Amino acid sequence: MTDPQSPYDKKDPGQQDYGQQPGYEQQQDYGQQPGYGQQPGYGQSGYGQQPGYGQSEGYAPPPGYDPSQGYGQPGYSQPPGYGQPPGYGQPPGYGQPGYPPVVQKTNTMAILALVFAFVFFPLGIVFGFVGRGQIARTGEDGRGLATAGIIIGFVQLALLILVIVFAVIAASYASSAGY
Repeated sequence: MTDPQSPYDKKDPGQQDYGQQPGYEQQQDYGQQPGYGQQPGYGQSGYGQQPGYGQSEGYAPPPGYDPSQGYGQPGYSQPPGYGQPPGYGQPPGYGQPGYPPVVQKTNTMAILALVFAFVFFPLGIVFGFVGRGQIARTGEDGRGLATAGIIIGFVQLALLILVIVFAVIAASYASSAGY
C-alpha cells in the first residue's frame, strides 16, 4: 500500500524551500554547527550547576527555611484603609494661567518701627503704634515687626532712664563729697 500524501506536501519542481536561496544546496560536510547560546570549542556542558557550587556538607539551612516551598513572590496585599487606585480620567485643573499667587504686603510703618527702634528709639515707638493701627485696619502683614519696634524702643527708653538716674546720683554724690 502506498502512503497517502497530503496535497500540501507536493512541491513544484521550480519552488525552493523556505529560507533557501535559489541555486544553493544544503551543505552537510562541515560537521555539527553549535546551537544558539553555545560557544564552539570550549567544552562547556550548558548552564546547569557548576562543580564546586552548592551547599557544603558542613552547613545546615538557616532556621525557618523550608526548601520544599521554593522561591516565590511574597504575599503582599494592599494596606488597609485604602481603596482601589483611581482610574485614568481627566487630569486635575491647574487654575488660571498667568496670575501669580497673591503675596500679602508688609506694612511700611512696621518696617520703619523696627529700623528706628535701633537708630532713634522714640520714632521706633511711635511708628510701631501707628503701624499696628494700620495693620488692624488693612489686614497687612508686619504685626510682629511693629511689636518688636515698640518693645525694643521701650527697652532702650528704660535703659536711658536708668543711665540718667545713675548720672544724677553720681553727680550728687560727687558734689556732696567735695570733689
